[in-house]
Amino acid sequence: MTSANLTRDETAARSGAIRLDTVEIDLDLRDAPDPATDTFPTTATLTFTATAESTWLDFLGAAVDSVTVNGAARDVEWDGARLHIAGLAAHNVVTVRARGRYSTSGEGLHRFRDPVDGAVYLYTQYEPADSRRVYPVFEQPDMKARWRFTVSAPADWQILSNGAETAREDVPGGVRVGFAETLPLSSYITSVAAGPYHRVDGEWRGADRTVPLGVLCRASLAPHLDADEILEITRRGLEFFENAFAYPYPWGKYDQIFVPEYNLGAMENPGLVTFTEGYVFRGASTAAQHEGRANTILHEMAHMWFGDLVTMRWWDDLWLKESFADFMGAHAAVAAGGFPDAWVTFASRRKGWAYVQDQLPTTHPIVADIPDLEAAKLNFDGITYAKGASVLKQLVAFVGEEAFFRGAQRYFADHAFGNTTLPDLLSALEAESGRDLTAWGRAWLQTTGVSEIAVERDTAGALVLTQTDPRPHRLTCGLFTSVDGRLVPRPGLELDAADARTPLGGVTDAGIDLVLPNVDDRTYAKVRLDDRSTDAAAAHLSTIEDPVARAVIWASLWNSTRDGDLPVARLVEIVSAHATRESNVALVGDALAHADVAIGRYAAHDARGPLADAWLETCWVALWAAEPGSDAQLAWARALGTAAARSASRADDMRGILMLSAPAPAGLALDPELRWAWLIALTATGHASVADADAELESDPSAQGHIAHRTALAARPDGTVRRTAWHAAWDDETLTNDHLAATIAGVRAGDRRDLIAGLDAEYFSRIRPVWAARSIEIARRLVVGLFPSADSLVDVDAWLADNQDAPAALRRLVIEQRDGLARELRVRAAQPADR
Repeated sequence: MTSANLTRDETAARSGAIRLDTVEIDLDLRDAPDPATDTFPTTATLTFTATAESTWLDFLGAAVDSVTVNGAARDVEWDGARLHIAGLAAHNVVTVRARGRYSTSGEGLHRFRDPVDGAVYLYTQYEPADSRRVYPVFEQPDMKARWRFTVSAPADWQILSNGAETAREDVPGGVRVGFAETLPLSSYITSVAAGPYHRVDGEWRGADRTVPLGVLCRASLAPHLDADEILEITRRGLEFFENAFAYPYPWGKYDQIFVPEYNLGAMENPGLVTFTEGYVFRGASTAAQHEGRANTILHEMAHMWFGDLVTMRWWDDLWLKESFADFMGAHAAVAAGGFPDAWVTFASRRKGWAYVQDQLPTTHPIVADIPDLEAAKLNFDGITYAKGASVLKQLVAFVGEEAFFRGAQRYFADHAFGNTTLPDLLSALEAESGRDLTAWGRAWLQTTGVSEIAVERDTAGALVLTQTDPRPHRLTCGLFTSVDGRLVPRPGLELDAADARTPLGGVTDAGIDLVLPNVDDRTYAKVRLDDRSTDAAAAHLSTIEDPVARAVIWASLWNSTRDGDLPVARLVEIVSAHATRESNVALVGDALAHADVAIGRYAAHDARGPLADAWLETCWVALWAAEPGSDAQLAWARALGTAAARSASRADDMRGILMLSAPAPAGLALDPELRWAWLIALTATGHASVADADAELESDPSAQGHIAHRTALAARPDGTVRRTAWHAAWDDETLTNDHLAATIAGVRAGDRRDLIAGLDAEYFSRIRPVWAARSIEIARRLVVGLFPSADSLVDVDAWLADNQDAPAALRRLVIEQRDGLARELRVRAAQPADR
């Protein structure tokens, strides 16, 4: 472990000896537009008390020029990660002058040049520990400070930080802008952005004050920015959360900035929330996309309280912010955001993510053991977010919504601007609900794995709920009868189940065609349908009126396919029959994606080609049958693009539409995103050329166009092309994070493993060196994205056996990829011969 990988124990010792008061940061970004300039001057002045004679500051930059401690110059003792500070007194002022390095990986201060107009844009991204790439800091969440930022940059740029601008003066080559001192913040949520961003202003008027609002994006994206919708969601959210939490929004202004080459969906920097540009829709967009963006806006807004106002002491309790924000995003989208089906999407997408993560050998409790920063980086996963939110949904049902929010209010009042652990939250909830949550916390927060629940029908017609890995569940079993070709609900049965077998008293299976445990998606468990219920769902799924019940069924069918219990061919048949009649576009999108993944990963080799051809035809027919201009039409058009990378049976027809030599379906928006998706698919099967990709880039010279063009070039079905791209991914360190992802996507396009199969041994020889040499974000993309989809586990098992001393975070990634491959091989082998 290098000195950059901070441990929980050593940071706890540091915060025990140091009490941080203020941090002043001065950044000089005036030379950022110059591509020959890789670094920038950065100065940090920290005031703190100390009971130790020495400590260290964290800095991952290009150079440290000077260190001053209490007015006295000190020798620079810096190993590239830790800056030793000695000669401390009871009260200290330490000033460090250094040079940071512009990032192209999305970590630290990221620099992006827009290919449309050549403009340069900067933004920061730090979580969990990358503020130290920009300025010397105490990089741990329990060392909060009041921060004062000063930033010098070109005069025509927008310059932003967490606080409002308070001063501006002209300086040679630009302007120097000062910002208001923040309330106490952890380093990972401080933030800076600068560049010629397009800005739309607004405001939210609360009961006793006005909060200035801003929405920003790159100038070349401005025509696509629907700022009015974003501002309206923001106003509704602030109103909702202030009332729900009984604590005023504490951070002054509320800017939201959509930034390029972003590694996350969004980040909750108070006063300056960053979002991926994927939420600026360049073309047609579905209701599910708008709901997803609103959910993310509200998720990040919830963090202004959960995470920013009250922060976990260390990353073990990351769930204290992420689980709550994930829950609150869906809850607020329903309650205030204008998206009543947000819990439907949650049941399908977020819980699906959690179920997959919770079945890996590396799964962990919601309250995890995080010994160091590398472990923390990998714990932003489906357990911390989606399982945690699912369990909180259970908790709300258990204690009652009013008591839950009263508990949250007590939590904020007691711990504002402080740091907390699990007992702090549970004690607040217990105080307001009157319930002892010790057993609940032990059963759900401190254990791993997911129960599988099912209902057995015995020979006498009795129904028994079964569960693996028993836990206490409060759930409802839905009962449906087939009437005139429709599944009609009968009164359901609510029950508490904690044992492996729980009889459903007073109910028999007479006339019950479908039994659906967890029909309202209240608990967290995989649902397995019995054979009769599966047949009923296969015949009539789309006739069920309740979209949550349909989401639970779709999820059950997908989980059964992943487990090898439902044949891939049957899943594809069910999707083909019912996705065209599914009214919720998020469920449509998920069903189509699952069918495609099932064919690519889980179908037996000899069945994959015929299944891929049949699925492509299903997508083609459904596209032409869909209502013109509808969300369903767009969903099927996108699915067609994905399917066409594996099957070329409609390549000539799709090419004709793209080249405008054949008509497109009425109402279909052939926007740049869809055109690129189809073109990349055609390239992967040899039905589009470099010249075609170049022509498309000339038509769409945007940043997104350049990324798609890179994918198209790497996707050509030629072994030399694919191998060259594979090596470029490892060796070309000029690739930005998004360019790397685009290259990997091209290498993997169409599942053409045969073109790169000879590189497996080289993959395993490269992953340890790349982990040591590159940032964790870049290394993770390579380790995961280029993992060989082999026909055996021999190579990966040999690497794991020979590399037991490898960094734990790297081993975790390889173990997870191995588990995915083992599942694929197991499920393929389980496919029936006649399907």
